[in-house]
Amino acid sequence: MRKILLPYPAGCATGTFVRRVKRFSVEMTRDGESVWVHSNNSGSMLGLLRPGATMLASPAANPDRKLAWTHEAMRCHGDGPQGFWVGVNTSVPNRMVEAAFHAGRLPWAQGYDTFRRERKRGDSRLDARLDGPGLPTLWVECKNVTMVEDDVACFPDAVTERGSKHLREMMDIVSRGERAAMFYLVQRPDGVCFGPADVIDPQYAALFWEAVDAGVEMHPHRGIVSPAGIDLGEVLPLTRCR
Repeated sequence: MRKILLPYPAGCATGTFVRRVKRFSVEMTRDGESVWVHSNNSGSMLGLLRPGATMLASPAANPDRKLAWTHEAMRCHGDGPQGFWVGVNTSVPNRMVEAAFHAGRLPWAQGYDTFRRERKRGDSRLDARLDGPGLPTLWVECKNVTMVEDDVACFPDAVTERGSKHLREMMDIVSRGERAAMFYLVQRPDGVCFGPADVIDPQYAALFWEAVDAGVEMHPHRGIVSPAGIDLGEVLPLTRCR
């Protein structure tokens, strides 16, 4: 069996989702007690945060952190055989693209031998810079995808000015002769294709297709989520969300 690229840390726990407070705090119940969990997801997590749903949390790496747990995933469509996990931790795509690069599992990054995370370019800081002998610099920006509508995995799930800025930055990179790639990690199994959510953020959707036409690479990969961790799956085809 192939090794999972991003295993969850030891000591993860499941509980029952109760509510979300002030965007970055989630309440769950576990063994009859209320537990507060940190969420780093600033999106709406549309359709996922249903009271009574099962959620997965990991222990904080820093034992002195105010909230001792981190929100990792939500169970969608129940705990039975029809249900599945959806990964909601927005730090996962950045860690996944790095782990996949070093494991040789990014077909669009073949030939590159250097991976640098969080590199500055002008006034912006992008998630990764890849370099290789005789190859143009490859800049990568990572996004987490949790929403599926009518079998289409969609991003974003809330209006994102920051996301639009990133698309403009990527187009500028291509115009200067370098490569620019968006890495969308779809952390759920039910989307069969990927596209920008024009109903939620028409500006982002328009910029997305403008970026495609300009030569920005779009790489929406499936994330395979289980209680053991997250692995990298196939690349999804692009489509327009309507």
